[in-house]
Amino acid sequence: MGFTRREYMKLAAAAAVGLSSQLATGNVVANNTALKGRINHSVARWTFQDLSIEELCQLVKDIGFSAIDLVGPEDWPVLKKYGINSSMCNGAEPNLTDGWCDVQFHDDLVERYLKHIDLVADAGYTNLILFSGNRRGISEEQGLQNAVQGLQRILPHAEKRGVVLFMELFNSKIDHPDYMADNSAWGVELCKRLGSKHFSLLFDIYHMQISEGDIIRTVRDNIQYFGHFHTAGVPGRHEIDDSQELYYPAIAKAIMDTGFSGYLSQEFIPTPANAKGRAESLRQAIQICDV
Repeated sequence: MGFTRREYMKLAAAAAVGLSSQLATGNVVANNTALKGRINHSVARWTFQDLSIEELCQLVKDIGFSAIDLVGPEDWPVLKKYGINSSMCNGAEPNLTDGWCDVQFHDDLVERYLKHIDLVADAGYTNLILFSGNRRGISEEQGLQNAVQGLQRILPHAEKRGVVLFMELFNSKIDHPDYMADNSAWGVELCKRLGSKHFSLLFDIYHMQISEGDIIRTVRDNIQYFGHFHTAGVPGRHEIDDSQELYYPAIAKAIMDTGFSGYLSQEFIPTPANAKGRAESLRQAIQICDV
């Protein structure tokens, strides 16, 4: 059962009051409400760079979930110490612009990803991110052909090691100019051409709202190709409260109603200047999406 808009606004107001006295209670969020346990929550590591990886693990455990996105091998030992899953591994990509849609980067990418697939599998993890890279004048069709050609060089190894490769969808309007995978249709077509359960899309709700909108229908129509989700408020990429245009309780409910069993990861940039306020922003976001 989802929030009504009035309940949603009450929740946002309650979270803003400050709940620091609950920091040591464990598995408790706004209004002393325990997480429902129906959705796999996560948070992107880079959005809390002011915290050490150990401090972020402690915050995650305190709020009551157990996964962090976009963590590389150097930090995996700390996650294991706290029983936190690396829900989306990274570190194989050289950058976000030199990607699989351009054949000039394939040899380097193949070498990097074959090694990283082994690192991910040996650590006991499953998900590994990758990127289309920039167009550089390449057509969408040629980009698809190039990506298929390159990814087919690493997919058999990913399948053998039980690793799932995720291409993230970005907007090219605001944040990532010239990025190829800037619409869900391109990503879905790539999935169809590869035809592997070990290749999926990371559907970033923030990015796709900017690129194309129509979030809920797109999710419902294509959920078999979306294995992971990221959140953030539009515009600004900040909190997912009532200060922005997306209504995340309805989006999260639509995702869960499809039978989705992957991760919904918070990737907004907190606006408070102090650590306590940023922690409460994350606590509030988890509660908003905990449908």
